[in-house]
Amino acid sequence: MFENREGQRVPSVTFCTRDGADWKDVTSEKIFSGKTVIVFSLPGAFTPTCSSTHVPRYNQLAETFCHQGIDEIICMSVNDAFVMNEWKKSQDADKIRFIPDGNGEFTDGMGLLVSKNDLGFGNRSWRYSMLVKDGVIEKMFVEPQEPGDPFVVSDADTMLGYIAPNDSKPLDVTVFSRSGCPHCVRAKTGLREAGIEFESLELNNEFTDRTLRAVSGATTVPQVFVNGELIGGADELETWLSAGQQKTA
Repeated sequence: MFENREGQRVPSVTFCTRDGADWKDVTSEKIFSGKTVIVFSLPGAFTPTCSSTHVPRYNQLAETFCHQGIDEIICMSVNDAFVMNEWKKSQDADKIRFIPDGNGEFTDGMGLLVSKNDLGFGNRSWRYSMLVKDGVIEKMFVEPQEPGDPFVVSDADTMLGYIAPNDSKPLDVTVFSRSGCPHCVRAKTGLREAGIEFESLELNNEFTDRTLRAVSGATTVPQVFVNGELIGGADELETWLSAGQQKTA
C-alpha cells in the first residue's frame, strides 16, 4: 500500500523547467509557499487517459477551482521540460501549470515512483492528486494499487467534490451550429451573456445534418444540449435561460 502523506510537507526539490529558450530552476518552496495548490500527477505525457480525460477536465474546471480559493493547478509527470511544454500546447491547457519531474525526485519523495519497465517507460509516477496548502498536504487521492493504470479517484470532479461538496458543477453545453445562421448567433450570444461556457459543433463537410438528426432528431440549427439534455433551438434556449434553469441544472 502507498503511504498516505496527509499532514506532511511536500518534498523539497528543484525542478528543471524551460521558459522559452531558457532553462529556469523552480523550487518546491517557490511553487507551494503561501499558496493553495492542486497537484495531479500521472504516468506520462501524451498517454491516452492522461490526454483524453485527466488533463482536459482539470483545465475545464480551473475557473471553478479558482472561485474556491485555489491559486494554481499543477500537472506533474516524470517527463522532461521539452515534452511537458509540447504536451501543454497540444492539450491547449492554458489554465494549468505543467511541471516536469524529469528525474523523478519529487515523485520518489512522495513514495509514488513506480516501475513501468514492462511498458518501456522506466520509472514513472503512480497516478494521484492532492490538495496542498502552504506546502502541507491536506488531502490525497491515490489510485488503488492494482495492475494497469487505474483512474477512479484522482480526477478533477473528485477533487472538486472534496473542496466544495455542496456546490454545483459548471454546465456541459454544446451548440450544433452552422456558419451564417443568425439564430445560431442569437443562441451563442444568449449563452455568453448568461456567463455559460459552451462548445460549438459546426455543421460542414465533416459533420453534416445527418449527425444532427442522429443526435437530436432535429433538422434545423441551432440545437443546444445541456448536460446531455436537448434544450432545443434559439427560442427554446431563451425560454430556458429566462426561467433560470441553468442555476439548477
